[in-house]
Amino acid sequence: MTAKPRIKLPEAMKVGETIEVKALVRHPMERGYRKDAQGKTIPRNIIHTFTADLDGARVFDAEFGTGVAANPFMSFYLRVSQPGILKLTWIDDTGVKIEAERQLNVVA
Repeated sequence: MTAKPRIKLPEAMKVGETIEVKALVRHPMERGYRKDAQGKTIPRNIIHTFTADLDGARVFDAEFGTGVAANPFMSFYLRVSQPGILKLTWIDDTGVKIEAERQLNVVA
């Protein structure tokens, strides 16, 4: 689970343009229903929260349940209001926080 998230953004964008942000994070998303070789239930450990902030302002958030597959892929649209740093954050049941940042390449 130490792999960096993969984030795809357009190489360049203009203020006012709507872009698609795509992100994939590596995570087993254990739902808490399976049993290990000894018959013990494997504890639930899913990513329950995803957020996207542009220069500290929340632009997107989502809450996940047990129906989400391993290595969840997110895709959302963002209207570019300014150049800045887009910070994506995933939080799982054990408190692990996976973060990634990308600069928005805004051109005139």
